[in-house]
Order: sequence, then C-alpha cells, then structure tokens
Amino acid sequence: MDTYPVYYDALIKPFFAPPTFVFGIAWGIIYPLIFISFIYLVFLAYKKRAPRYLVWVFLLNMLGNISFTPVQFGLQNNILSAIVILFVLITLLYFEIKIWKHSKIIFWLMMPYLLWGAFATILQITITLLNL
Repeated sequence: MDTYPVYYDALIKPFFAPPTFVFGIAWGIIYPLIFISFIYLVFLAYKKRAPRYLVWVFLLNMLGNISFTPVQFGLQNNILSAIVILFVLITLLYFEIKIWKHSKIIFWLMMPYLLWGAFATILQITITLLNL
C-alpha cells in the first residue's frame, strides 16, 4: 500500500477537488464547533431539554467521521470510503433535522460540518466513480 500522499496524489480527482491544505483548514474550523456542540448537547440532554438519543446519534456520526480516514487512506478502499461518508452525511442530516426543535445554537454550530460533509460526500463519490 502507498503512503497517504502517494495514494491521494495518484487518484483521479474531479475539477472541483480542493488542494489538500484546504482539508486541514476546514477541519481546523469544524472540529472545535463539533466539540462545542457536543458539550452543549450533553448539557441539554442532562437537563432534559434535548432527547438523550440525539447524543447517541451524534456519537454514531463521530464514529463514522473518525473511521473515514483509516478506511480511505489505510485500507485505500474508495467504495467503502463512499459508504462511510454517506453514513456520516445521513446521520448528520438526521441529527440536524432533530436538533432544530431543541437547540438552534447547536443546529447553526453544526451547519459548517453539514455543508462540508455534503461537499466531501460529493467529492468522495466522484473520486470513487472516477477511479473504478
């Protein structure tokens, strides 16, 4: 297996694929927002102002999020990566729909993650199709 830079550079990417440094910038902004959202969600669930099952949805989403990189660059499996990122997007969309009624703050804090997640899903599916 190739190292991450060699593997990623060798992939055929669509015209809209950003330079690799953009990923670091995006996640450097998104992860602190996710962390703040999670802490506030746990607080709201503890105070019974948000359903506890949303904490589990959030954690499932994070499990998918964290597993993407090892699947993509460790296993170097684009099809499985596309499945993982679809799972991330679906759980995130579900979370956003459900959290709206309980916390507009969390909803808006998670919006950059949703937008980046949607873009990343389109990017990964496109990369997968281009590299079949």
